[in-house]
Amino acid sequence: MSLPSRLRRLAASLVAVLAALSVAGLLPARAVAAEGRVSGGRLDWGIRQSFLTYVTGPIAKGSWTLSGGAATVGGSTFRFHSATGAYDPATGALTAGFSGGVRFTGHQENGADALDLSLGRLTFRAVHGGAAGLYADVRSKSKETGQVSEASQAKLADLSLAGVDLRGAAGTLSLSNVPATLTDAGAKAFGNFYQAGTALDPLSLSVNLPAAQATSAAPSPSAAPTGAPSAEAAPVAGAAPSVGSAPVAGAAPSGEPAAQAPAKTEFGNGALDWGVRRTFRDYVTGAIAQGRWELGGGAADGGAFFRWTPAKGAYDPAAGELTAAFTGTVRFTGLRGGESHGLDLTLANPGVTVAGGQGRLLADVSGRTPDGATRQLPGVELATFDPTGLKAEGGLLKAVELPLKLAQGGAEAFGGLYPAGTEMDPLSFAVALDPAATLPPLPDLGSAPATPAASAAPATPAASPVASSAGSSSGGFPVAAVAGGAVLVAALATTGGLLVRRRRADAAPDPDHTA
Repeated sequence: MSLPSRLRRLAASLVAVLAALSVAGLLPARAVAAEGRVSGGRLDWGIRQSFLTYVTGPIAKGSWTLSGGAATVGGSTFRFHSATGAYDPATGALTAGFSGGVRFTGHQENGADALDLSLGRLTFRAVHGGAAGLYADVRSKSKETGQVSEASQAKLADLSLAGVDLRGAAGTLSLSNVPATLTDAGAKAFGNFYQAGTALDPLSLSVNLPAAQATSAAPSPSAAPTGAPSAEAAPVAGAAPSVGSAPVAGAAPSGEPAAQAPAKTEFGNGALDWGVRRTFRDYVTGAIAQGRWELGGGAADGGAFFRWTPAKGAYDPAAGELTAAFTGTVRFTGLRGGESHGLDLTLANPGVTVAGGQGRLLADVSGRTPDGATRQLPGVELATFDPTGLKAEGGLLKAVELPLKLAQGGAEAFGGLYPAGTEMDPLSFAVALDPAATLPPLPDLGSAPATPAASAAPATPAASPVASSAGSSSGGFPVAAVAGGAVLVAALATTGGLLVRRRRADAAPDPDHTA
């Protein structure tokens, strides 16, 4: 066979090897170039503790309120949830936007707040090269002029990621105690109360990174993360009722004439969302009780509230009566002394009843309260609410953030921590009158950080990302890229060696060549 024909056959073999490697996804360029999605996660940030103290102190005499499912952790750190965004494992570029907001008010004058600052839709952005920032939608009032200004995704803070390599992460990416400094836009948002360059509280975040698609795959037509709630699908506790919905008394599911509504509907699914009381949660996890809570029986943590599900019961639209029993337990423990806890309180299997124009929240309560008493209170009436806010629509009967007042039984259940009549966290629930109806989604806090987030401390060095699954090598290069490159080099070396040997054999036989 002539040399050209042999070379052509060997070249064809090389092309075949390269094609096979490409199909197998082992080429480094293809393995790391795909952009992944962020789907679920949390961001914890205290903003600046001196600012919170000032707002609630004797000068401003103000307060702060949460919205959109935002919560607090340990009393003075805000938690934002349901991260969505994009991540490029090749460059380490990461964008993660979080749901929930916080509003600060104070300095009330003539019935209006001179201090009025709202932060929402917080977004963490890190670009190739390590530069990072924290952005937010801002609405603020000038203390001097009273003029209200709004900004979309203003850069509040510069973030220090010195020495941190975000490339090649997979599974859960966690950053803890990331130093933050105020920007010019952030200074304006705070009414120039602080100058640009002022140190803010460090932040911690944890985001889920589902496996990236190969670049050869067709891109998804939607930019929304798979499985993540849409922007329109707000959690029960943060959703706004439809303006056109009918009240519970005599209500019928949307689209059906009232005359066709069944006299009574039994259901087998539902969810109840209730945070008990924010200050109680902060007390449990704060510096005094130094405790925690545990979930069981199907209960879930929604950040600003707990969710008990499923449910069973019946609804009579003609009489405006409802009976719903939910499932799950939340156990609060704290005030540890030796082998026991001074606080060990369990709320189990809550129920909701509506009758005679009165709404009641019930639960099985057991355990010990800080007053030293041990209680067993099955089906005790914890709180009452006005049921006129119930709405029947889309196959669901929903209550959205109904004001809730502690009943006498609830005051006893909490060991006298709060007197009867105390405003508790609002109550939200939904029951499926139509078995095919979809319950409102729970805020997505993502997987727990692979390493627990450290408490805020400006002196702590910049955080390092943690990948919960082995997705990167020690040098920051993705494992797939290294493995693919090794196979490719081996294939090229083998095929190249064949070419060299054949050319030498045809050109001049050498009996002493042993390679």
